[in-house]
Amino acid sequence: MSEDETNGKIKQGEGKVREGLGKITGDKSEQVKGKVEQVKGKVQEEVGKAKRKA
Repeated sequence: MSEDETNGKIKQGEGKVREGLGKITGDKSEQVKGKVEQVKGKVQEEVGKAKRKA
């Protein structure tokens, strides 16, 4: 597993936590930020997979 893949998975986890906290507190802004962070993490993970395969 490449560094990009690992960091991408970490970002996805952080995003899920942030989204969850937003849901608990009722903060829609944090929920959206969490979802954005998850997407960024997924993109980074996929880039890492592509680099590794190349």
